[in-house]
Amino acid sequence: MVDVKVALEKCTGCRHCFDVCPVAVFVMHPREEFPKVADDPEIAAKFHFRAEKSVAENGSACILCNACLYECEGSCITIWDDEGNTYQSTYK
Repeated sequence: MVDVKVALEKCTGCRHCFDVCPVAVFVMHPREEFPKVADDPEIAAKFHFRAEKSVAENGSACILCNACLYECEGSCITIWDDEGNTYQSTYK
């Protein structure tokens, strides 16, 4: 089974993962739902943090198309496949 995780401290709320995912793995939530999450200063130096954060609520639906990995500006998505391989987002 595939597992998907979003590192909330790096998620800028850009919605790119949400927009490109063909199987609706990601759900956007208001930042206020995560009061203990501090934004990563390294990511904040490059990008603007928005009013939402992405959560991989439907990670088991992931089909490993990797679209989210290429589009995630905060490089905050990690995917593990059922063979133990790890895939990390890297913004182009």
